[in-house]
Amino acid sequence: MTMETLEFQAEARQLLQLMVHSIYSNKDIFLRELISNASDALDKLRLAKLQDGLEADTSDLHIEIEVDAEKRTLTIRDNGIGMTREEVVDLIGTIAKSGTADLLAKLKEAKESPELIGQFGVGFYSTFMVADTVTLVTHKAGTEGHGTRWESAGEGTFTIDDAEGAPVGTSVTLQLRPKDEDDALYDYADVWKIKEIVKRYSDFIAFPIRMAASSSPDAEGETPEPETLNSMKALWARPRSEVTDEEYHQFYRHISHDWTDPLEIINMKAEGTFEYEALLFIPARAPFDLFQREARRGLQLYVKRVFIMDDSKELIPDYLRFVKGVVDAADLSLNISREILQQDRHIQMIRRRLTKKVLSTIKDLMTSDPEKYATFWREFGRAVKEGLLSEPDNHQPLLGIASFLTTAGTEPTTLAAYVERMKEGQEEIYFLTGESRSQVENSPHMEAFREQGYEVLILTDPVDEIWVDAVPEFDGKKLRSIARGSVDLKKDEEEPEPEGDFGPLLGFLKEKLDEQVKEVRLSHRLTTSAACLVSDANDVTPALEKMYRAMGQEGPRVKRILELNPNHPLVAGLRAAHERGADDANLPDTAELLYGTALLAEGGDLEDPARFAKLLADRLARTV
Repeated sequence: MTMETLEFQAEARQLLQLMVHSIYSNKDIFLRELISNASDALDKLRLAKLQDGLEADTSDLHIEIEVDAEKRTLTIRDNGIGMTREEVVDLIGTIAKSGTADLLAKLKEAKESPELIGQFGVGFYSTFMVADTVTLVTHKAGTEGHGTRWESAGEGTFTIDDAEGAPVGTSVTLQLRPKDEDDALYDYADVWKIKEIVKRYSDFIAFPIRMAASSSPDAEGETPEPETLNSMKALWARPRSEVTDEEYHQFYRHISHDWTDPLEIINMKAEGTFEYEALLFIPARAPFDLFQREARRGLQLYVKRVFIMDDSKELIPDYLRFVKGVVDAADLSLNISREILQQDRHIQMIRRRLTKKVLSTIKDLMTSDPEKYATFWREFGRAVKEGLLSEPDNHQPLLGIASFLTTAGTEPTTLAAYVERMKEGQEEIYFLTGESRSQVENSPHMEAFREQGYEVLILTDPVDEIWVDAVPEFDGKKLRSIARGSVDLKKDEEEPEPEGDFGPLLGFLKEKLDEQVKEVRLSHRLTTSAACLVSDANDVTPALEKMYRAMGQEGPRVKRILELNPNHPLVAGLRAAHERGADDANLPDTAELLYGTALLAEGGDLEDPARFAKLLADRLARTV
């Protein structure tokens, strides 16, 4: 096939421009990314031989680095799986599966965030931070004939041609840009600089990283041997006492592409009938794609130190998807597939034990390091609460590590602490859901609870609307929404009965508002507001109804209950006006206004805002 000149995908061109103009302060990471890509290629070749029977020599899988100071070139080569011509065009000519729009937005925002390169899986493009020209030569294992040569100056186009005699594997050669310390561009033709970067970022790579020796004989007439730059030690197999925190942090950066040190490190080793080792990390911050469905998640799976897959979702529940790490099992088949993983009882057992260990570690943080725990819950609490829906067996452990805002203070509190503070005779844990703390605290439903000193949980995450219906109780105390059903708070003093008979007014309002409400009744939860809307004990809440509609699930509209405060002047005046003349033409409009204000007070949406505004303006005009 002849040489072709092709254009990068539009988004790739934008990314190349960002790379070339060096928006990153730490350019060293380009080498980390190339070594990581080479390591993946070696893993894939070994896996293809084990699983697919590919005929390939895997006796000396390695990564080689060659520096030519005179020509100012740096080459990173591997004898891994390699690529076909089509794969080169697809993988390098486009940004595949990387969330392009989000990527470019994040890159433009983050001037000092080098971790974004790896985070989006486009490490190859980072080479253009340090090179004027990049040349890639590759040959796919198991294919006959020639290899492929790819070259680009990062200016929107690339050439691709045949590469006769190319060995199996991939080599990437960079024509290095001149050193520019003002731009944090170091001399990457300096052997010592390359050694420093490899030691810092890639010491734990499982394959030898060799610095190619000079071809010139030394003083004794012998040709120097290549120097291995990395230790290749599997951190998860070493005792905790023998590994420094910095080594753990480097390993975490490699597998997570997160530049921030992890919040907590978890080591596990199981022996006996089924053996495995695990090294897990709880991050210190949530990734940008924590709640995106297409985000990569899961743990790395090894079998007897042999890499099997990168994102095994079967090893950790989805609500703990932020946990990063490695599981190395001794008794699984090397040919295990995702389908088998889903059914394998050993995998299910590992999943249960890892989950239990992660939850217990978070529980320990609550007492041993409250500051770390507060960081964890702020970053990941919303995701953890999803487990209250997906894993009923873990309701109590999950509630045990949860924290919630309450009306008792500004900091989140645990349910155990809430129960300890409950008033004498209080049998239920009260909560109210809403879009924000201010909306919940100012809700009419809160009035009687505030007046009588009852503490109420303030739940403002969207998932709170759903899990509260799935979780019946904590520590024997039922969870109860103060916006549902009737309320009968125990009072220190008996409240005087409202004066007058409200029966006729309640009947009138029910008739006039029949399309909006299922019932009109007097309230025991209001102290200052005239009215509020209440859901029946088993009805879907308005917020949940709205969420279902947003997901395209249109259900029947649920009518609610209008509760009136009999001691409010407006309600008392409305009763008196109704007694004077039930056919008063103003009464229907007043009923509509009363319902509308109750809806607005809880943050609801009016069906006809223009009509409500006109009714209100007309009524106000009469008072001026």
